[in-house]
Amino acid sequence: MQITTIGLDLAKNVFQVHGVDAEGRVVVRRKLRRAKVREFFAGLAPCLIGMEACGTAHFWARELIAMGHQVKIMPPSYVKAYVRRGKTDAADAAAICEAVMRPHMRFLPIKAEDQQAALMLHKARELLVRQQTMLTNAIRGHMAELGMIAPQGSAKIKDLIAVIQDSEDQSIPVLARAALQPLVHQMQTLDGQVEVLDREIMAWHKTNETSRRLATIPGVGVITASAIAATVPDPSFFSQRGLLRPSFQRVGRPSRCWV
Repeated sequence: MQITTIGLDLAKNVFQVHGVDAEGRVVVRRKLRRAKVREFFAGLAPCLIGMEACGTAHFWARELIAMGHQVKIMPPSYVKAYVRRGKTDAADAAAICEAVMRPHMRFLPIKAEDQQAALMLHKARELLVRQQTMLTNAIRGHMAELGMIAPQGSAKIKDLIAVIQDSEDQSIPVLARAALQPLVHQMQTLDGQVEVLDREIMAWHKTNETSRRLATIPGVGVITASAIAATVPDPSFFSQRGLLRPSFQRVGRPSRCWV
């Protein structure tokens, strides 16, 4: 019996496979070690493979598509309704297999490798900026304990940093300066790292047509445009689902509904 549809439950090391034939009969139900995944699917005739959107989903989707299979990724919340028994890998794989065959199931566009790489730039930048904020708040809080307050704004904290770095300034205790200087050094290091990522984002933005077009919208800058272009591989996916269609009221002008 030929496998026509497979539900693949992804994991770090052990994957669960649930495959059925054209009539819905279970043909295969087994576990696969990560090293055996390519070998297993390379030996199958092209079939439909469903997966939940999670870590490594887009990577495995690209790998399986290259083997000739059709791959569809679904939001985990949409698959949950098809779980028939307890939360196990086998039950999840069976639910994925059933969900991917539903005619009204919502599927997610598969990201290309360069789009995921660009998105990593934004996620790394976001993490560094968050760390910058934490360090800024820490410096402000500690200096406030010593009676030194700086106005709001990232530029104003430079006055506090100047006091911390001035070893001849006697307005703060020596031990306080020893505690705060590593925080200042770390914050300045992060400034340089964020600038490096900004240059990489700008370089990618210049090579991506979608990002450049988005940046022409008033109020949309390079960071926002490149983040949208990297996050949304296929904008037409949303319009196909009616997410950007105008909804008409019975009386009056049409209103645009962003559902």
